This record gives sequence, structure tokens and C-alpha cells, in this order.
Amino acid sequence: MKKVYYLKTCNTCLRILNELNLPETFQLQDIKANPLTAQQVDELAALAGSYEALFSRRAKLYKEMGLKDQTLTEKDYKHYLLEHYTFLSRPVIVMDDQIFIGNSKKTTQLTKQALDES
Repeated sequence: MKKVYYLKTCNTCLRILNELNLPETFQLQDIKANPLTAQQVDELAALAGSYEALFSRRAKLYKEMGLKDQTLTEKDYKHYLLEHYTFLSRPVIVMDDQIFIGNSKKTTQLTKQALDES
């Protein structure tokens, strides 16, 4: 599977997608228009090693809901990922059995390397 979970209204996501110049074999899913399903979240967490790895602590709602003052469990992370798209650290790029989460320069560089090798 070659898939990208992103927000089409997010300039950072669009910049990264532009920079990566992904082949047409990648399927794009705008997570605001097409929210993640429970099965998709489970599959992503299996690749990432945890639900927490997919979770964005930069989300505005994270602070607004007081989540930063709570101790969240894996069950909580899954719940919030399914509840609102903003909790997904984006973009998430899946290439077969590899997953690249977030918008750091290092993650983008690793994604580029993996694309070059495939």
C-alpha cells in the first residue's frame, strides 16, 4: 500500500507533498473530507508501533481540552485520533511496510531516501 494521509488545507502538508513529488501510485486521503476509520487507525498504529506515535501534541485542541495535563493511555490516543483529524501528526506517508509520520525535516529526508530506493 502506498498512501498519504494529509490535510489539503495544510500548507506544510502541501509543501512536503510538492517536495516529495510522489509517483501516481500513491493514494491521497484528505483526513478532513475523509476521516480516518477505526481500521485505518489500527493499521497505522501497527506500522508505527503505537497510537501515541501518530498523535500530535501540537494540536490546538490538545491544549484547549486540557489533555496536556492528563496521562493518556493508548486507548485514549486511539479515541482522540478517531474523534478529530487535528490529532493526527501529519502528513502520514505509508509505503508498504514503512511509515513516515509528521513534518520534520528529518522525516521528510527519510521519506525521500525511501522513495529513491523503491
